[in-house]
Amino acid sequence: MKSTPETGFRHGTPTVSGVLLINLGTPDAPTVPAVRRYLAEFLSDPRVIELPRPLWRLILHGVILRLRPRRSARSYRALWTEQGSPLLVIARRQAAALQERLDLQLPGPVRVVLGMRYGNPSIASALADLRAANARRILVLPLYPQYSATTTASGFDAVTAELSRWRRLPELRFINHYHDEPDYIAALAHSVRAHWAEQGEPGRLLFSFHGIPRNYLLRGDPYGCQCRKTARLTAEALDLAPERWQIAFQSRVGRKEWLRPYTEETLEAWGREGIEKVHVICPGFAADCLETLEEIAVVNRDRFLAAGGKEFGYIPALNDRAEHLELLTALVLRHVAGWPQAQGQAAAALQDRSIQ
Repeated sequence: MKSTPETGFRHGTPTVSGVLLINLGTPDAPTVPAVRRYLAEFLSDPRVIELPRPLWRLILHGVILRLRPRRSARSYRALWTEQGSPLLVIARRQAAALQERLDLQLPGPVRVVLGMRYGNPSIASALADLRAANARRILVLPLYPQYSATTTASGFDAVTAELSRWRRLPELRFINHYHDEPDYIAALAHSVRAHWAEQGEPGRLLFSFHGIPRNYLLRGDPYGCQCRKTARLTAEALDLAPERWQIAFQSRVGRKEWLRPYTEETLEAWGREGIEKVHVICPGFAADCLETLEEIAVVNRDRFLAAGGKEFGYIPALNDRAEHLELLTALVLRHVAGWPQAQGQAAAALQDRSIQ
């Protein structure tokens, strides 16, 4: 059958199942203009900043985008690689590795694509790739273990906004969170043990999560509760006594109260109390990025040492560790089960995992 001249669509094209991985995003380059574009898109999202739009636009364009891009560009330059920002490089490896695993377990066929909520590759471009591949079923997997309206729901907004322009909608499934998945907790605990095998155990372990304003929690956002459950389950898996670990929240901006306790205040207090050695893990980040590699591993390390601490260690994000990829594979297998093409293979693959 011939394709139509308007769209190039060809009826009868074989279909695939699509998996869309979503992460927050990154500037296209470590330059002031690129960072300004990225921050303008990110901070214009009403899911992120819940202020009246006229007031917030005045603050954003009158103050923040005049000052913050230059400072942030310097931080990005310190971390940038030949392949791009750490977040993008790692996310691409995650997508490629997940594709390899699904090709073996769901030969059905499946296509994995990566879309960033802000910046490139965009969610719209990732969905366009899936449409070109004739994906009639799409599973959306935001790489945010803990649900928040500022992240997970914002990704849903972007996906549905793009799909609202499609003539033929795919069947859509969306994973909201995986903060208490046993495989996720096991992967976190394994990464801590591996780090301790090389660096020795610290006096304290801090679970640092990206913060959100406290009033978001009061309005019903479950993020803070899910962060606390992740930390508690991981501490239990590590058999840590209560006095050896704590949760805190980082990346606070502005004068409004955010989720407490704050990471920087906690580390400074530990240094003053004579806690000589601490390690920090950031379970909410599926891939290392500016907030982990610079804010935690550099800035907050310096805060702890300046307050009297002796040794500071950052435990890397799960990134493309085998345990993390196995978790993501298991999530996909579970959520595509029942789709006509995938039903048999997914059920068999899950059965194989249960036997191992």
